[in-house]
Formats: sequence, structure tokens, C-alpha cells
Amino acid sequence: MKRTASVGKLIAVLGGLLLAGALHAETWRFAAIGDTPYGSHELRELPRMLADIAAEHPAFIVHAGDLKGSREICSDALLAARRDLLDASPLPLIYVPGDNEWTDCSHLPAGHFDPLERLQKLRQLFFAAPRSLGQSVLPLERQPGDYPEHLRWRLGPVLFISLNVPGPNNNFGLGTEPSREFLARNPVVVDWLRQGFAVARREHLAGIVIVMQGNPAFRHHAAGLPHAGYRELLDSLSQEVIAFAGQVLLIHGDTHWQRIDQPLRHPLTRLPISSFTRLETFGSPFMGWVKVIIDEQHPQLFRFEVHPHPRRLP
Repeated sequence: MKRTASVGKLIAVLGGLLLAGALHAETWRFAAIGDTPYGSHELRELPRMLADIAAEHPAFIVHAGDLKGSREICSDALLAARRDLLDASPLPLIYVPGDNEWTDCSHLPAGHFDPLERLQKLRQLFFAAPRSLGQSVLPLERQPGDYPEHLRWRLGPVLFISLNVPGPNNNFGLGTEPSREFLARNPVVVDWLRQGFAVARREHLAGIVIVMQGNPAFRHHAAGLPHAGYRELLDSLSQEVIAFAGQVLLIHGDTHWQRIDQPLRHPLTRLPISSFTRLETFGSPFMGWVKVIIDEQHPQLFRFEVHPHPRRLP
């Protein structure tokens, strides 16, 4: 009888431990989109896609830039309308500027605007207060100074950083000499990136998510080819990732090729850095979103579910 009672107590203790473990095994979710809406079809479909995302109950949505086509006029009215469209999201939505909204506005089909003036307009419309867009808002931390579009926030054990890094070459310019705008902004970008890693190390966080618009040409960087607009950023990113004990996810748009891979290579071995993952969003003419699942109990901190829009029938 005593033996049976002891076995019963052991089973109860083990059951309690398993239950406690299950209660502490928490996951977090968010959604990533980008390079949309372009044109009338995507304007009609985006509210439906945002509703589909909200039905899955992620904590928020990140939009990795380019909320208009490159040939659409960069007018105040268009930018304000796109802001209202994103602000109607049922969930908090964090947006980063894309080249179609400011650097490419100097092109004649886009209205031949001054890019810096358009960037200021984006700041007035999208970054006037330290909070997300959306019907439910999320408070955000802004980088002090002249770049309020550089943001920081947290979800579970992960720090999020947004950067103003537009494609196709970070507004470096067409020649061999960098533009004045690039020379002013790029050190601020790199500083905000390094500050984010310092915070994550100090707080012993499990991961970092970086959101920006431009595809930073990982293949060129790994081959040692010149891609001047991204060189310092990728050098700094490599150093920080190697020195960080957690895992890093970079989300970008720009080249309209939805993919999830590990393109960042170690500067000495040239092998992929296993703690780094790149997620490129869907891009026009293909619409869709990616659910990112954060699971601190899993060897891969970040897991992914890819959702084309509209949903494909089985």
C-alpha cells in the first residue's frame, strides 16, 4: 500500500511539473507585409487582407515600406490617403519608409518632387507621435533627433528596431560619391542599429527583429563586390550578429520576391551565420503576408507561416 501511495505521489508531482511547464511555454505572433498597395486592385484588396490578418490574432503588423507604385504621383493627397488606409488596420501597424514614397519621388512620373521635402511629409503623416498606426495603437520608442521614423519596441523576449533604409542603394546616389543626404542619415542608421543590439545584450533578450525597406544586396556583400549604400550597414550588422547570443531576423521588401533564408555570411569563414534569418515580404503584383511565431522554447526562435492573398483553395 505504501509503495502504491508513493508511486501516486510521484505521478502527481510529475504531472504538476508538466503542467507548470506548459503554462510557462508562451509564444508570440506578429505579421509582416510590404510593397503594397500598388494601384486600384491592391487598394481594394488591402483592407480585406488586413482583416484576414486580424482574424489570426497577431500582436501587430509591420509594413516594410513602399505603399505606392513608383509611377504614382507622390502628392500630399495620395500619401494622406495611404496613411488613412493603413491607419484603418484593426491591429497596430508599424510602417517604415520606402523609396517609392520619398527617394524616387524626384522622378518625373512620380511628380518630380524634392525627396527630402517628401520625407518630411512622411514624418508629419506617419511619425508625428511615438505610437503605431491602427485602430488599436502600440506605444513606440523613437530615436532622439531628426529621424523619428527610427523606432524601437518589444514583443515577449524580442526587441524590434525599424530603420529608414530605402532601396535600391540606400539613396547613396548614382555616382561614385555619396549623396549629402546619405552621408547625414547613414551614421544615424548604424548608430540606432548598434544601440538596439546593446539594449538586447543588456536585457539578455532572446532575439532582435530589424525592419527596413531596402534589400541590402547580401550576395554582393558576401562576394566582396561594391554596393556602397549598404556596405557599412552590413559590416556593422555582421559584427553585431556575431557578438549577440540570441537570434536575429531582418525583414525587408524592395525586390518583390517573398523568401526566407540565411544570406548573411561570416566575414572570415564565408559560411552562413546560422543565428541570422532574412524574411523578404510579398511584393506587388503578388499580395500576401507572413506570420512570424516567436517561441523561446524552440531551437529556432522564429518560425514562419506564409499566407498568399487571396487564400488559395486546398
